[in-house]
Amino acid sequence: MTSTPTARPVVDFWFDPACPWAWMTSRWMDEVSAVRDVDVRWHVMSLSVLNEKKDDLPQRYRDLMDESWGPVRVIVAAARDHGDQVIKPLYDAMGTRRHPGGRKDTDAIIAESLAEVGLPAELAAVAGTDEVDALLRESHGEGISLVGDDVGTPVVAIDGVGFFGPVITPAPTGDAAGRLFDGLALVTSVPGFYELKRSRTAGPSF
Repeated sequence: MTSTPTARPVVDFWFDPACPWAWMTSRWMDEVSAVRDVDVRWHVMSLSVLNEKKDDLPQRYRDLMDESWGPVRVIVAAARDHGDQVIKPLYDAMGTRRHPGGRKDTDAIIAESLAEVGLPAELAAVAGTDEVDALLRESHGEGISLVGDDVGTPVVAIDGVGFFGPVITPAPTGDAAGRLFDGLALVTSVPGFYELKRSRTAGPSF
């Protein structure tokens, strides 16, 4: 028996601002919000948390994981102090600089993004501390609990049923974005459906 979708689907979206693939999927979700009646809730997950106990990472990726703690911590701190409504605009500000902008200067990205969203500059100091790590791990754990540990970002859940992905490039727009969402919603309505996958042949097209 399949589940009955709600009249207005609730979409929970977990992202790490360091991940270009999550960025692509988030742009698709923006398009979905324009063409489908959905309630989208944005959450932080962390590739740094996901990979912290792995000893076999290439050094370049390990360096990225070490650098990636800061932005997620700042977003979590901002949400703690100013409400969940700041998560998406702060993610947009950081992601625009990092992904289509191609920047790597994380400290400057954090500072500029806080200023753009109108949040206190002092929040940047959280990047180098473990002050909000318990909250970060809680948010991360909520997403991972839906899909398992052998995935990455993004995690997208529709009415509580989550999958890793979709991994897409470029991000569909307009009606194409809506049709992809309809397909994902159909997949989530089938209790025994677990996976579709093929090898990627292109990188993120911002």
